[in-house]
Amino acid sequence: MKIEKGKRYAVLLALRDSDYVKKVYGGYFNVFVNAFGEEGDEWDSFRVVDGEFPDMEELHQYHGFVITGSPFDAHGNDPWVLRLCFLIQTLEAMQKKLLGICFGHQVLCRALGGMVGRAHTGWDIGVRKVKINVGDLPSSVLFADLKDIPPCLSVIECHQDEVWEVPAGAEVIASSEKTGVEAFSLGNHILGIQGHPEYTNDILYNLIDRLINNNSIEKEFAEQTKLRLETADEPDRRTWEKICRGFLKSK
Repeated sequence: MKIEKGKRYAVLLALRDSDYVKKVYGGYFNVFVNAFGEEGDEWDSFRVVDGEFPDMEELHQYHGFVITGSPFDAHGNDPWVLRLCFLIQTLEAMQKKLLGICFGHQVLCRALGGMVGRAHTGWDIGVRKVKINVGDLPSSVLFADLKDIPPCLSVIECHQDEVWEVPAGAEVIASSEKTGVEAFSLGNHILGIQGHPEYTNDILYNLIDRLINNNSIEKEFAEQTKLRLETADEPDRRTWEKICRGFLKSK
């Protein structure tokens, strides 16, 4: 696999910074760059949730794009979501690297012809074991440096929507007992991951508290979730980050 350094990337922020993430990490942009960036790369941010999009004439300058999670619905018709879908279609036609996380995973699917909606089994919050479909992995650059990838990886989850059907030609490369499409790939340039490889446990705990405060989840459900987190496996953040970096850096 040919790896080149010094590439330019953009984070498409589909959410606004929480007070906690802003105080501790300086914002979600830093969280993603710390997780997926490498020395020598150049990273820009565009807060698409507020209508800030890259100039269409400058898209060719970027090697890849990361689409973040969001409290908004990937299956909704907010103007910025529809505009993001058009941008994704444009970038896909340009064969640009596109990495979608949570909402980003779902909106990638929607924009490229798949189906997304509310999860049939409700919220998934916590650390979940994800089965990697090793035998079905595409012979692409995605896992070229991860020949010894384990059959299961733990990842932080926080979502109430899910991918129902992947786009035509896409491969489902990970699933769990809760979610049928935990990750999918399309060619060598599209990768969607339902979980949050970039999250740390403290970010998740703070998010749970915010979901209680805005009445998105019941307090009893949140307390049970926190109890499960105390005995849950540590998320395999380093392996997920390696997967994401390898995907973004590859040609």
